[in-house]
Amino acid sequence: MTTEGDESLSRRSRALLLLGKGFLRVLARTWRVRVVNEGYLFDLRRAERPFIFALWHGHLLPLLWHHRGQGVLVLISEHRDGELVARAAASLGYGLIRGSSTRGADRALITIVRELTAGHEVAITPDGPRGPAETFAPGALVAAQRSDSFILPVAASADRAWRLRSWDRFMIPKPFARVTVAYGTPTKVAATNSRAAAEEGSRFERLLGEAGALAGG
Repeated sequence: MTTEGDESLSRRSRALLLLGKGFLRVLARTWRVRVVNEGYLFDLRRAERPFIFALWHGHLLPLLWHHRGQGVLVLISEHRDGELVARAAASLGYGLIRGSSTRGADRALITIVRELTAGHEVAITPDGPRGPAETFAPGALVAAQRSDSFILPVAASADRAWRLRSWDRFMIPKPFARVTVAYGTPTKVAATNSRAAAEEGSRFERLLGEAGALAGG
């Protein structure tokens, strides 16, 4: 049975989506996950503080699995290749915000700020959907500044993984891989206006880099 949304996909895409979701559920259940600095996440949730998960696009798969079913909203590109990711994320219990730095950006920013102000958690890949890899685009920074929210850097690594030949070297941990998820220090944007917030990218790139080092990536 397909949903109305599935009808917008080609038959081949629907088949790939079904196979991909099944493959992920079987594969991910073999992973052995270690978590570093999870207290940062618990503290933010305990204090009911709005925050943005910031993660590099190449780390998306294990982190989507790790945070499944937690009610997180995830920003997904409106590009055609983002549609399959959106359907897969929804099947794992994520809410969806559609848009990116190149399409639907203004609408997405308004939605992110509204959801953060309402106390929800939002996940953003600041180098997506097209890169450059590990470069912090300003959208998450502006949203955090406008909503007075923390940014929580999070990274993943695996001792054995496939890497796609894509701009982000997308990581797929292999069966029975040891996966490490690491959180960096929750940090607020220092700027008091959107223009200045957009200029803090290099600082948050370093914070995400530190999270990656903690994960062993």
